[in-house]
Amino acid sequence: MAPSSFWHWLVGPRQRPDVHIILYTRAACPLCEVAWHLLEESQKAYGFTLEAKDIDVDAELVREFGNCVPVVVIDGVVRFRGKVNEVLLRRMLDGGPQSD
Repeated sequence: MAPSSFWHWLVGPRQRPDVHIILYTRAACPLCEVAWHLLEESQKAYGFTLEAKDIDVDAELVREFGNCVPVVVIDGVVRFRGKVNEVLLRRMLDGGPQSD
């Protein structure tokens, strides 16, 4: 086991109250439900702010995202569309401040 993996296992994930995640979603979207569950579980571990926005209540959001949901925005940057990659999400949260 790599030293960083051992440390993560020993002390748990780094708390990230500085991170704000928005899930753009819509009703009856199975991928959205999976994404929400994954984000809720990650929020318990990392302590970030999590918010869901139903795109169908805002015509501008419907124009922006169309049928491409879920969309995960981390600190203002679109990071996932469709399926959320759990490994990449964890790496982003473990890696410190987000940048492009």
